Amino acid sequence: MTTRNPKVVAFGGGHGLHASLSALRLLEESKEVADITAVVTVADNGGSSGRLRKEFDVLPPGDLRMALAALCGRSNWGETWASVLQHRFAGSGELNGHNLGNLLIVGLWEQLGDHVQALDWVGRLLGARGRVLPMALVPMDLVADVHGLAEDPKATTEVRGQVAIATTSGVIDSIRLVPEDPPAAPEAVQAIADADWIVLGPGSWYTSVLPNLMVPALREALATTSAKVVVVMNLDEQAGETQGLGPAEHLAVLVQHAPEIPIHTVLVDPEMDGLSDLRQTAAACDARLLEHVVAVPGTARHDPETLSKAFAAIFAETGAQQAARA
Repeated sequence: MTTRNPKVVAFGGGHGLHASLSALRLLEESKEVADITAVVTVADNGGSSGRLRKEFDVLPPGDLRMALAALCGRSNWGETWASVLQHRFAGSGELNGHNLGNLLIVGLWEQLGDHVQALDWVGRLLGARGRVLPMALVPMDLVADVHGLAEDPKATTEVRGQVAIATTSGVIDSIRLVPEDPPAAPEAVQAIADADWIVLGPGSWYTSVLPNLMVPALREALATTSAKVVVVMNLDEQAGETQGLGPAEHLAVLVQHAPEIPIHTVLVDPEMDGLSDLRQTAAACDARLLEHVVAVPGTARHDPETLSKAFAAIFAETGAQQAARA
């Protein structure tokens, strides 16, 4: 009997999502994954994305651009377009700091008037090995409740905006979106329903991974899908945003913000500290813990090659279950 290769939906933003998509792209190229969809956080308010968002009242394009670049194939065409998409202008004029890919995406949004259609056109131009979708269709802000910023260490302060939250010197208690119920892309909701596996992380925990779970329509879809959820743990704490949090605390924060989403597998590098606590936290939410080397040696960056092998080992369960049902 032949088994169907899995459909995978990956959530996040920035460098973390770029790593997971790069790994998944390798599996798509080797025909171990049938379909990849990226659902991308769009609450950035800094850098080129923040400037374009403010000037044109559009979604911040930067994380969408990075996801598209990650899905470019390893051909000369794909590698060239990935480089072009990521090109950042220098100089001292108004283009300083802007990415060419950001400008291309915003230009297509203005031409077509449709966020998803424009991203699909960019994907076709690049020969992307998957689809990139925004988590919501309107610009939004992240708001965090943070303690430790006032004279009273227990006092809670509201911190607004992705940049301010990512660099806070306090301790983040929770995050939320403004508006609280932004319209999700219907294509993203459908992709979740059709998926075999969902990938959450790695990435900036409060500003890239968790925001997707705060969109009510996406959260409900994740809670009711038959797909299995894989959480990829970060390789280190992040200064400001998750300072002092180990892997167990990262997982606990995710469960705290979205307790109704069942977690099937937690993927962690065996060289991480705090694995004993993580095992207990994973067991408490009925998730299995898979230890697999995923780091670039000597760094806190995920290696696409080894991460793809870890994903392949996890996704192999899909084929095994299909064969058993037959």
